[in-house]
Amino acid sequence: MLLSWPLQEQRRFFEEELCLPLALEPETGKLFPVSNKSRDVRDRLRDMAERDGAELRFDSYVTGLEAEPRPVGSAGAAAHPDQPAWRVRLQGGAEIRAAQVVIATGGLSVPATGSDGTGLDLVRRLGHTIHDTYPALTPLTAEPHRYAALAGVSLPVTMEAPGAKRKLVTSGGFLFTHKGYSGPAVLNLSHLAVLSRRAGGEPQKIYVRWTTSDAEQWDRILLQGEGTLLGLLRPHLPARLAETLLEMAGIDGRTQRSRLRREERRRLVETLTKHALPWTGDEGYKRAEVTGGGVALNEIDPRTMESRLCPGLFLCGEILDAFGPIGGYNFAWAWATGRAAGLGAASLPGS
Repeated sequence: MLLSWPLQEQRRFFEEELCLPLALEPETGKLFPVSNKSRDVRDRLRDMAERDGAELRFDSYVTGLEAEPRPVGSAGAAAHPDQPAWRVRLQGGAEIRAAQVVIATGGLSVPATGSDGTGLDLVRRLGHTIHDTYPALTPLTAEPHRYAALAGVSLPVTMEAPGAKRKLVTSGGFLFTHKGYSGPAVLNLSHLAVLSRRAGGEPQKIYVRWTTSDAEQWDRILLQGEGTLLGLLRPHLPARLAETLLEMAGIDGRTQRSRLRREERRRLVETLTKHALPWTGDEGYKRAEVTGGGVALNEIDPRTMESRLCPGLFLCGEILDAFGPIGGYNFAWAWATGRAAGLGAASLPGS
């Protein structure tokens, strides 16, 4: 599906059709509006929709969606018997009749934006399979939080979440928060922690390698370096974190490298390269970037995003059971599936 609208085509759409200049962030390879204002994206898309004849209704809450037979044609048969018409019910009793319906309501993440699960309820009532939903790409929490004093400290790390079949390894920014941990590296594997907690079994183990050096490299540094252990760690780590990790390993940072015992070196190397991260929960949908779970993908035509169960109904974006890592992948999924759903709906009779 993502290949149906390649990145270069997406960029051309925003820059040439929406007249929204984009800038590449060299550190991450991400594209942002030159203005650095997200509302510019929203406003340009809204303006284009209005120019193309869209009628926008605000403060209109959908409470129901029903399919009904199409009107009978002049020959006495339904004009399009395989295509239902739609009745969209609004709060307050108003109704909208539509030939086709596109549901792009999001999932449950960031509910303040309006993604309260209404779309999922609507399609569930129409017979679609909804895989259990859960917060994904969400910060993790720790209670008690043994690293609360490090809140605000950030650094690039590599994290590992072992699994029965394969382990998930992520690299990127890591941030200590007042409640626990955030940053791309944490968010990208947070769904495994969330799912393990919901399953009620063994909590997902998560390990952190705090620097780019592996165990063998750190062993060599600690064998050949000179000075105090804190002095050896400081070029590689934020000072406060270096002090904390030494404390976790049960080692006085003032200890000279030459006085470090073999068992102490082993503990310190493990703390630096495979530190078990203590966590107890997550910040849920309120802080989640996306929703895991959703409408089963095998019930959707991937070419048009039309429902295989309800002809004339199109689903796109986060309501579907798919999400990607941090880095713009979920925006790309939204753009590509939304475009395919729009084109698919427009291609049917009555549009």
